[in-house]
Amino acid sequence: MAGAAAGVGLLAGGLLTLDLLFPPPLQRLQDLSVTVTDRTGEPLRVFTNRAGAWRLPAAAEQVAPLFVDLLLAYEDRRFNDHPGVDPLAVLRAAGQNLTAGHVVSGASTLTMQVARLLEPRPRTLRSKLIEMARAAQLEWRYDKQAILGMYLTLAPYGGNVEGIRAASLTLFGKPPKELTPAEAALLVALPQAPSLLRPDRAAERARAARDKVLDRAVLAGALSPRAAQEAKQEPVPAGKLALPASAPHLADLLRAAHPGAPLVATTLDGGLQRSVELLARREVETLHERAGIAVLVVDNRTRRILAWVGSPDFLDERRQGPIDMVRAVRSPGSALKPFIYGLGFDDGVIHPLTQVADVSTRFGDYAPRNFDRGFSGDLTIAEALQRSLNVPAVLVLDRVGPVRFAEALRRAGVTLVMPPGTTQPGLPVALGGASISLLDMATLYAGLARDGLVAPLRADPAAEGKAQEGEEVRLLSSAAAQQVRAILEGAPPPAGVVQDQGQQALGPIALKTGTSFGFRDAWAFGVTERFTVGVWVGRPDGTPSPDRYGRNTAAPLLYRVYDLLPRDRGRPAGPLAAGNAPPVLLRRLNAGDPTLAAGPRQPDRLRLVFPSNDMVLEALGPDGQGDPLTLSATGGRRPLSWLVDGRRVAVTPIRRDVEWRPDGAGTVRITVLDADGRSDSATVEIR
Repeated sequence: MAGAAAGVGLLAGGLLTLDLLFPPPLQRLQDLSVTVTDRTGEPLRVFTNRAGAWRLPAAAEQVAPLFVDLLLAYEDRRFNDHPGVDPLAVLRAAGQNLTAGHVVSGASTLTMQVARLLEPRPRTLRSKLIEMARAAQLEWRYDKQAILGMYLTLAPYGGNVEGIRAASLTLFGKPPKELTPAEAALLVALPQAPSLLRPDRAAERARAARDKVLDRAVLAGALSPRAAQEAKQEPVPAGKLALPASAPHLADLLRAAHPGAPLVATTLDGGLQRSVELLARREVETLHERAGIAVLVVDNRTRRILAWVGSPDFLDERRQGPIDMVRAVRSPGSALKPFIYGLGFDDGVIHPLTQVADVSTRFGDYAPRNFDRGFSGDLTIAEALQRSLNVPAVLVLDRVGPVRFAEALRRAGVTLVMPPGTTQPGLPVALGGASISLLDMATLYAGLARDGLVAPLRADPAAEGKAQEGEEVRLLSSAAAQQVRAILEGAPPPAGVVQDQGQQALGPIALKTGTSFGFRDAWAFGVTERFTVGVWVGRPDGTPSPDRYGRNTAAPLLYRVYDLLPRDRGRPAGPLAAGNAPPVLLRRLNAGDPTLAAGPRQPDRLRLVFPSNDMVLEALGPDGQGDPLTLSATGGRRPLSWLVDGRRVAVTPIRRDVEWRPDGAGTVRITVLDADGRSDSATVEIR
């Protein structure tokens, strides 16, 4: 007995050593397709694996139980009982083969088939013995459910389609959890001879193989005769369906952000994404053959992106479809004006009812004109923004300061890209003199619905857990954001857009459009309390599109996108209180009049706007180096000189702001001096 025990121990030790020296080759099981999903887990886009195959990971719980019953009834009735090799099946196959004089049965269990799928070999006696050994090894290492999952992942279905999930999607357009008996039987049969039984090429052979599985299921008690007969009446699919390919630009972006992950989730609404893509494909057919469209839809409550369309057709090379125009940097035209006005409200420079003259005006050597080349005379600031007039916007930016405006956007996480050779932003920024992406523009507009708080939009749920507390940055005060939104809600819809009573009852859309110089870019942005929609239309190569501008091209598309959204848009910000007159000092804004006073005033009073006296400025980074600060002034005769502790740091011939970088912590005195020697100062603490 002791000798026998020792022998058993040696055998077990030897088998364990072999198992450790020659572990199962799982490389094929690890080379999986990447699936990018929507927020509910439904596939948006599936990528082939490194070998060029559609191979999706599968587990038994992801498959209809009937499929498993049919599979085991047809392939391996004693799967749950044998140790990887079925001795009864081996004896039966040996007898059948001897009787027939050639191989008619291989006695392969599902576990042996998994061994062959993991390590494909020529079908020889030696290969069969290796498969048996590997099958025993798999059963030693894994439970039955895991082995079944390996089969469901690797089973061949013809061409480059592998595994039950990819097969179910390409043949029936549904997950394997929803298979009917006829569909399940066909998918059981196909791996026996995937090339010969492809239903799109050999429908009758595929039908016969399916029916054979159904008959075997009846004999095994897995299916009733009536259910099998009904299943036989169903046709086999005549062709293959394409695997999901929505949101290709975002899918590429997130796959690269999660290398090695077979499943990547997004915040997108799959149904809305497909509807917006279809709308974009339809609309682009009315444009030039090289034109493109990009659309972004945001849920303002969570800042999650619900739809991301970087181009109407990712594969259309004529329209440069592979370029993601959501992230491409383009000139926004006048689409930044709402934020200039918002900062003007916060600075106390203007009020929505401040009167302003839209007349020919020069700002140094810069003389902006309106889109229609005309001027409108006297009107309110609110009307100027609703009509997107250029001179009033430049006048307000002159008061706010272009450098300070750009710095405010930067602190909110949005960076303007200046033209080559331009070191600092100037007044043309108000009319598209700097570039920005659709993604960043939508970020700013979503901030209007969040009471002036701006933070990055989210498309990757995995990144949400990494978001830092306090990531929102206040770009505008709540009051200013509400005022801007209320003004834009009063802007007229584009020509030709007629909303029925049902749509009108949903509340107004705060609309702003933009058109870049030369008709290269047409923009439209819409904001409601719940949703922000951004639309870009143009040619990705930058070629002008004459007569295509924001109001007649991008804005109508924006309204059609809103028609696809839930009816609950939230509460409007307006109407703007028309009877709320501005303070006397804000009743009129004149070019060259920094005090804005009505009646007696001091037309040239120089004032340091930022920083103010006794301010504490958090301007030093972790390394002790100073971050740039924007010093801003109003009034005074230019050029303006800027001094820190009596030392001149800059002279600005045109602008009334300048960027200055502190060289350390401490208290400093900042002074602005005009051409007539008048000055204003503030003492501040730098930390």
